[in-house]
Amino acid sequence: MLNATTVPSIMFYQPGKTPHNLPHDPFKACVVPRPIGWISTVSPPTLPSSSSRNRNDATTTPKPQHNLAPYSQFNNLTFDPPYVMFAANQTSTGTRKDTVRNAEATGKFVWNLATWDLRQAVNATAQQFAYGTDEFLVAGLEKEYSHILPGDPVPMVKASPAKFECVYHSTVRLPGNPPMGTVDVVIGRVVGVHIADWALTKDGRLDVKKTKPMARLGYYEYAVVTETFEMVIPGADGAISAGLEGSPARVLEEVRRLAKPKL
Repeated sequence: MLNATTVPSIMFYQPGKTPHNLPHDPFKACVVPRPIGWISTVSPPTLPSSSSRNRNDATTTPKPQHNLAPYSQFNNLTFDPPYVMFAANQTSTGTRKDTVRNAEATGKFVWNLATWDLRQAVNATAQQFAYGTDEFLVAGLEKEYSHILPGDPVPMVKASPAKFECVYHSTVRLPGNPPMGTVDVVIGRVVGVHIADWALTKDGRLDVKKTKPMARLGYYEYAVVTETFEMVIPGADGAISAGLEGSPARVLEEVRRLAKPKL
């Protein structure tokens, strides 16, 4: 039987109420690993000035500005249809992130898979530049463009092996302590998926040993995924297994099969 002398000591603190008494805050280090939302957007269209309209000079119409930034609070939400979310805290000056402003104003954004090979570019695009700075240029990244998003196409990281074209759905704004605590949770529906052929296995699976996705840890730490293992839920029926795989077609097939009367 355990007693007071054998029970290991467990640290406990109440965020915002009691101190954790550690040299570094442990909260983010507990929620690991976290996928990285490397999000690209375009600025909303703006009308040319009255003087340029009077001159009938189409070349003075402002071009959409491109933006790219990583967010360490990102995930998928469901698969049929697929939705994703990323959360963006306010800046140190208490303003909203450019990515959020662009996604809301244009109704679209793109997620780009952050990988080991692209880690330096991911880090370079994390810097907080003035609005309108093109982080693709800062990081030396080649662009390609969305295929089906409405309006001006959204730039994508060409070297990234997987990309999602997303239409903006909604923002949940969670209040927090100034200046950075307030966070915008942006939700988007995935309407287009790009996967590089080289990133697939012979049996058609996305191979993380090839893509080497980056993940965020606590403090200044990151991880790279190179090893995996499989587990199947004991006793799971076909529909549950199909849902875990994220296959809407197989879910329907299994539900119909299970609904058939047994002879």
